Amino acid sequence: MPQGLPRKLRYAFILQMVLASASVVIGALVAGSIVTDVLTDQLLHSEAEEFWDGRARDPAYPLPRSSTIQSYFANGQPAETVPAELRRFGTGISVLPGGKRKLIIDERPGGRLYLVMSFELVDAVIRRAEIVSILLALIAVYLTTWLTYRATKRLVTPVSWLARQVARWDPGNPDMQSIEPERMPGDSGGEVRQLTGALRNLTRRTHDLVARERDFTRDASHELRTPLTVIRVATDMMLADPQVPDRAHRTLLRMQHAGRDMEAIIDAFLILARESGHAPLTEDFEVAPLGEEAVGKVRPLLQDKPVELELVVAARPQLHASPRVLTVMLGQILDNACVFTEAGRIEVRLEATRIVVADTGIGMAPEVLRKVWAPFYRANTISPSGKGMGLSIVRRLGERFRWPVTLESTPGSGTVATIEFARDVIAGGS
Repeated sequence: MPQGLPRKLRYAFILQMVLASASVVIGALVAGSIVTDVLTDQLLHSEAEEFWDGRARDPAYPLPRSSTIQSYFANGQPAETVPAELRRFGTGISVLPGGKRKLIIDERPGGRLYLVMSFELVDAVIRRAEIVSILLALIAVYLTTWLTYRATKRLVTPVSWLARQVARWDPGNPDMQSIEPERMPGDSGGEVRQLTGALRNLTRRTHDLVARERDFTRDASHELRTPLTVIRVATDMMLADPQVPDRAHRTLLRMQHAGRDMEAIIDAFLILARESGHAPLTEDFEVAPLGEEAVGKVRPLLQDKPVELELVVAARPQLHASPRVLTVMLGQILDNACVFTEAGRIEVRLEATRIVVADTGIGMAPEVLRKVWAPFYRANTISPSGKGMGLSIVRRLGERFRWPVTLESTPGSGTVATIEFARDVIAGGS
């Protein structure tokens, strides 16, 4: 499940707090080290200057000594009084082994001054100051982060609530009353109220547009049934007349097939135009007779082709569903197989949980297979047959009633189409 906006904000503020805390601690430690180094250098230079100023006034001015400072002086003679470990250093400031003492060697015409300062006390004072500074800074960071998070959460709560309410909507019948302004939690703010109003207006307009399109599709489909029925009856009567010439007979067969195609498409449109909550009437039926009927309807398409059409009944499933839906889906797939198979074999195989239609037709390349579900797409633009709606309708019906349809195809070898039955509609079979 995708993370909600409040959780993402919480993670963002936690990450911000961690980074800010690390920056405060590292910055305080680095600053403390710099301050310690600069302060001890200044103290050493100050002590050395004070000693030389005193010697200028009084040649007997004593060397500076304290609990943190040791001093030695050499006036040009061998400096036996200076410890050997100090004599190896040059003039200037050096850090003695151990890292807790510093040495300054200041050589002038009057002699050489050695000052050794222990800065453990200075370091301890600065470290205590660092700890206090870090604690105060962290408290400020945590308090600021917490207050900012609370304020931000208060602002995004209405947005999260709005997203949850919209996610619960039925796409076919959205509950716009659930996002009325008086139901919104907390201080929603003007922007959220504007967003809610825009969403309600958009939903209402979309609902009206879908309703108009559905009504138009249903009404147009019903109106088209009457002339199609007249055409079908007329062609059936003319085909039954033995005096019709062979050439006219073939034309009438094409007209009959085109009329049946149109009836199948109209049936699909009527099914898809229904409300999502009003599915077609369901009943218990066997798939085998339906498959035999579908195969019989498309046999005339193969009269002039060396193509063998066979129904293989590997199982006799029984479904509790709409036979009309399955008839339209299987009919469109078989129609495509007959149109694009010039020679070879078309096999309709009934299995316990699916119908498989395999042909030895022209097949499809991968790039064509990716586009074949799109409305009005025709893989073979040279052939006058087909309107580019068949597979699109099959897929939409499959998605609507949870009967997934898959295609596998190889150029030059043929295509295999599979209709999987939804588990909850399989009533039985052998």
